[in-house]
Amino acid sequence: MDERVYALFGIAAFLVAYISIGVAIALSPWFSWQKNALSDLGHSTRSEVAPVFNLGLLLAGSLLTVYAVTAFRKHARYTSLSVAVSAFLLQSVATFDEVYGFLHFAVSVLFFTSLGVTSILYAVERKSLLAVIAFTIGIGSWLLYGLGIYRTGIAVPETISSLAIVALLASSAIKIYIGK
Repeated sequence: MDERVYALFGIAAFLVAYISIGVAIALSPWFSWQKNALSDLGHSTRSEVAPVFNLGLLLAGSLLTVYAVTAFRKHARYTSLSVAVSAFLLQSVATFDEVYGFLHFAVSVLFFTSLGVTSILYAVERKSLLAVIAFTIGIGSWLLYGLGIYRTGIAVPETISSLAIVALLASSAIKIYIGK
């Protein structure tokens, strides 16, 4: 397959993830940005939208894996390994939902940590200012949350930090697609 087709897998991964999260939120009147984690939507015994949320993360992780080991690997060889690990951890967040207690917490922490590692690797490998900005936004959202600078549900730093890396990876997929 053409590298451009594989670049579309990267773009599709982010669309699938955020559309499924958006649909899950829209169908969950109980969800609050002030009180919840995104993973609350995927709790298999407490959330009626768990199949939508978890399937979306699983599918997004699969699409991201394909992108990481094909088109992105040619673009950023070392970072692609980190993206593949992040994709696996995203699937682990969905597989080991909140029902699994500490295991869910552990894979979630590893997932968000892997996003930071991916940003750093990309910044070094591709000398990317966007990667530095993505890392700064991601780590900043977690630090400000952890220090109590703003009070919200953990869904807010989860969303901010993941959107920062999505901006980075989606821009790389678009560049690969258009041939830059």
